[in-house]
Amino acid sequence: MAKNSWATSWKHMRRTPYQALAASLVMTLTFFVASVLALVTLGSEQILKYFETRPQVTAFFADTATPDQIENLKVAVDSSGLSAGMKFISKEEALAIYREQNRDDPLLLEMVSAEILPASLEVSAVKVENLPQLAELMRQAEGIEEVVYQPDVVEAVARWTKSLRIGGGVMMAIFSLTSILIIIIIVGMRIAARREEIEILRLMGASNWYIKSPFLWEGAAYGVGGAVLAWGATYILLLYSTPFLLDFFGTIPLLPVPAVIMVSLLGIEVIAGLMIGGLGSLIAVSRFMR
Repeated sequence: MAKNSWATSWKHMRRTPYQALAASLVMTLTFFVASVLALVTLGSEQILKYFETRPQVTAFFADTATPDQIENLKVAVDSSGLSAGMKFISKEEALAIYREQNRDDPLLLEMVSAEILPASLEVSAVKVENLPQLAELMRQAEGIEEVVYQPDVVEAVARWTKSLRIGGGVMMAIFSLTSILIIIIIVGMRIAARREEIEILRLMGASNWYIKSPFLWEGAAYGVGGAVLAWGATYILLLYSTPFLLDFFGTIPLLPVPAVIMVSLLGIEVIAGLMIGGLGSLIAVSRFMR
């Protein structure tokens, strides 16, 4: 029965290829946008996590700071419950970092020694909202010369990620609704064009499922086909963009995208395509075959 229904659906699509092409293009565009938005959202989440785990507040110690004052600040930060981690950098370590960053400029290396570089304590916050409290706590400690923190980057990424979720959700709702309407129109046109054939089948005693199933299979085929094509296009685009993205994002661990994520994305899109195509054709069948 299913084989016959699918054969009938395929015959319908071949007889009106332009309608089938229009439905396939709309579904492909919908899922292409969905794929890109999904990958961009996942990437934004990774970028946000990366910046959240970087040292976000740095306290520079005065040259007169004692080991006890340094240790007291470590204890105060740790006991506050606001920090996710901390790292103490001595004068010698600061010099080693400076030399590594400026190893191609001998003149700068000659001008700096460990004595003129301050020791520092780098702290990452549990939440971005904790940064002002951490900074104030460190400013009040003895032996501190300066406290520096730049929440702008993390806050900007957080706002971007939130806006992307909302905007992406609205966009996908619009595209999905458009896809369903296109499926309804095309399947409805199929039913209208074969109304006499449908009446003959009913007079011959054909079951409702036998009559309706080819149209349901057709809608599902548009959805699944569009999902697979969109996923393939997205994957090819990602492969071609990877060298540029690696250079652009540098040390942020975004690429390559794990295979499990791409396979999961394909599975989700195929299921969504089946649901969207099936829903559109089901509405059309219910409306035009009363």
